[in-house]
Amino acid sequence: MDYHFVYKGEEGASTEWDDIQRRLGTLPPKPEIFKPPPFTPSEDPDLRQKSKEWIDEHTVEELEGLEDDPDVDDNRFLEEYRKRRLAEMQAAARVARFGSVLLITGSDFVREVSQAPADVWVVVLLFKDSFPQCELLLQCLEELAARYPGTKFVKIVSTDCIPRYPDHNLPTILVYNNGAVKGTYVGLHHFGSRRCTPEAVALALCKSDPVLNDGHNSSGLSKNAVIEGESKRLIEKFVKQHEDEEDYTSD
Repeated sequence: MDYHFVYKGEEGASTEWDDIQRRLGTLPPKPEIFKPPPFTPSEDPDLRQKSKEWIDEHTVEELEGLEDDPDVDDNRFLEEYRKRRLAEMQAAARVARFGSVLLITGSDFVREVSQAPADVWVVVLLFKDSFPQCELLLQCLEELAARYPGTKFVKIVSTDCIPRYPDHNLPTILVYNNGAVKGTYVGLHHFGSRRCTPEAVALALCKSDPVLNDGHNSSGLSKNAVIEGESKRLIEKFVKQHEDEEDYTSD
């Protein structure tokens, strides 16, 4: 069996003899060396480079799954995305870090209340055990603390906070922000007395200041947003109670 090996030199190379023959016109011109067309980025919007402007047009939720996207290989995009994600997580951790009514003592007051961060509103309940009005208001505050985890709620025995504080002033709520008292509510009548509800407390607290923060963002809720939401809850609760009473009487 014959094997024939054909040697091909480097593309575009030529011998001196071939060059002479081409000058004499006995050989055709040397073919041009193949050059691939220059690379141009795809115009497909899903494959285009992800710029900072493109990132700014999307929410963190929309960007969350793109780290594993094979079409996304732009290091600048990934770096920008990671920075944004970290900032969002830090903001959420900073804002939504409460969620319940914390019991404090007199020695804790400065640290937990007066020295709270400037962007945190603190609602302080002065109370005593076995006082029914204090128990009613505390139940309302527990519900609001869970609803607005960006606001700090604390409770302290009245005489532990203010020596010889009169029992007839209980319950009392103090609202602090940036180390200063922003509101004082002495007695339950500010919130509807025996008909006190979480919604009534929320409406009273936010009457003048944006005290309540649901923790969804670092800037918090406006007082109008809280008032609108709590008013809606109050109406819904009233309607449901009225319907339940009608069902009971019809039975």
